[in-house]
Amino acid sequence: MMLRRAATTTTTGLLARHIRARPLSTDLSSAPAADAGFVEAWKKVVPNIEPPKTPMSFMLTRPSTPPSIPSKLTVNFALPYASELSSKEVDMVIIPATTGNMGVLPGHVATIAELKPGVMSVHEGNDVTKYFISSGFAFIHSNSYADVVAVEAVPLDQIDASLVQQGLAEFTQKLSSASTDLEKAEAQIGVEVHSALNSALTG
Repeated sequence: MMLRRAATTTTTGLLARHIRARPLSTDLSSAPAADAGFVEAWKKVVPNIEPPKTPMSFMLTRPSTPPSIPSKLTVNFALPYASELSSKEVDMVIIPATTGNMGVLPGHVATIAELKPGVMSVHEGNDVTKYFISSGFAFIHSNSYADVVAVEAVPLDQIDASLVQQGLAEFTQKLSSASTDLEKAEAQIGVEVHSALNSALTG
């Protein structure tokens, strides 16, 4: 325990030294940035050959912060295996943050939110598309862009309510009969996810 505290304190102190010097995302240039350190090192070793492109060379430029609040919020919604929404312009999204459901409109203050099992709803006029999210993070940028990254997600209308009830009953039973900390933790996660699924379907 003492070693863990010491490591945390040391890591926090080291990070703090670097964080203070970093600019805010709104201070960064929207122009593509070259990997100057790599280019400089390359030219010292191989001055007669152009340096190869690095991953930074292929990154899209960050849209600049508009002078006025736009009418739409641009949303990117990605899973490890698929892109559900890409540069989709919507009126609002509501995400299941660990601190509670959070509505995001154009002009929202820059925020990073951890996601918990729950419903993310995407609002376009009178149309609302709902997804159940297992966990992940949402990155809200000051330029009215929102990036939502989830571990797993499925449209709410594709969830079988009977399977949810069955799974909730199974994990509740496992939780009551668990004998080890690992079994309890796994069962607790199962109960929380299925409870959230059940609430999403019945709410």
